[in-house]
Amino acid sequence: MNISNDELAILDPVTHLATNLKIPLRVDPATVPGMIARSMPEPSRFWGEDLVWNDPANPHNPMMDAKGRVWMTSAIRNRANPDWCKDGSDNPYAQYFPLENGFRSAVFYEPETQKFVMVDTCYGTHHLQFAEDANDTLYFSGGGQVIGWIDTKLYDETGDEQRSQGWCPTVLDTSGDGTISAPWNEPDRGGGYENLDTNLDTRVVVGSYGIIGDPTDDKAVWISSTRFPGRLARLHIGDNPPETCVTEMYEVPSVLDPNVPREQTGFGSRGIDIDRNGVVWTALSGSSHFASFDRTKCAVTNGPTVADGRHCVDGWTLYPTPGPVVQGTDPPVRADYHYYNWVDQWNTLGLGANVPIANGSNSDSLLALNPDTGEWTVLRVPYPQGFFARGLDGRIDDPNAGWKGRGVWATYGEAATWHIEGGKGVRPGIVKFQVRPHPLAN
Repeated sequence: MNISNDELAILDPVTHLATNLKIPLRVDPATVPGMIARSMPEPSRFWGEDLVWNDPANPHNPMMDAKGRVWMTSAIRNRANPDWCKDGSDNPYAQYFPLENGFRSAVFYEPETQKFVMVDTCYGTHHLQFAEDANDTLYFSGGGQVIGWIDTKLYDETGDEQRSQGWCPTVLDTSGDGTISAPWNEPDRGGGYENLDTNLDTRVVVGSYGIIGDPTDDKAVWISSTRFPGRLARLHIGDNPPETCVTEMYEVPSVLDPNVPREQTGFGSRGIDIDRNGVVWTALSGSSHFASFDRTKCAVTNGPTVADGRHCVDGWTLYPTPGPVVQGTDPPVRADYHYYNWVDQWNTLGLGANVPIANGSNSDSLLALNPDTGEWTVLRVPYPQGFFARGLDGRIDDPNAGWKGRGVWATYGEAATWHIEGGKGVRPGIVKFQVRPHPLAN
């Protein structure tokens, strides 16, 4: 995605042809403010007074569906929601938890027709992932107070964007009765609770960044929060959402918890992915750990003790990533930064199935961890161009072609590409990684 200038970037790996397609809005783009300010407080040493960024759509993250369409999170209108999202609507989700505003909606591109299709969502969107269910449900982070989704099968059948979407607030079952009931405890403006009534359930504003469906439960989805020290939340939508939605929250073990030894603490959850066994992985961008969370190790998932998210420290395992330590930090904080992470569920790279990989965004690398041995494999992109990776994904072109038919792809993910060696005019790049089973494999 070209987030700075509203484009879908396409690469043909056979012909090496790169194409950019302009992403449309439903309204006049001039009436929609972008995320990047249209001003130049000081002249750029590269561009002077020229405003080179214009992003009313501000597209963020793409994901391909089973039909080969590319879905993305992108703004199609201004922030104020239509009436059917708000209080007083007959929409069941708006009746349960109305939404006044949203930033970004959903857009998909159809290669066959070469057209963009826009789907208005009441909730804001940021990252997106498909569930492994019969309806090809597409879940979205970025909704702030809620987690939203689109039933893409229903949308394809009806074209009805209102009927095919839903959302739920993140509410913990602190009452312990297995369900969520209103009224519930509401957070104050700082996110805390002055008077927590444990006889009620508790709404939490987790702040969703990354998102991933659970392959072991097609009604469950996980999100990550970037709020210190970091949290994961699991939403189970049940059989009749929104009434059957239940959230669980798990805080990264940190110095805020006096029961955790300092050497076992970390902070900075950001990216998120999951292996085929349901173990969640998040690269801690602050302390530079790769952290796994295994929910099966949790003795408690609801009740009055879950409100702070510190009830399942046993579910966490933190692996320090390789690299230098920032001098004077205690507990040690490593110098690398991990923008996102991914789990190679299908051995597309060649290091084995279910291998978690983090972006070494400060170390020009991808960092692959063998969770059974704790051994790291560092895939370094050499100088002369610093490799600032912000995401990665796998692709299997030919499952019968061995290592040659598969690989992992990652981008130079910086918007200000002229800061790479080469200066003005330098464009982003994409890197393909493949690992041979042995040095003589061909």
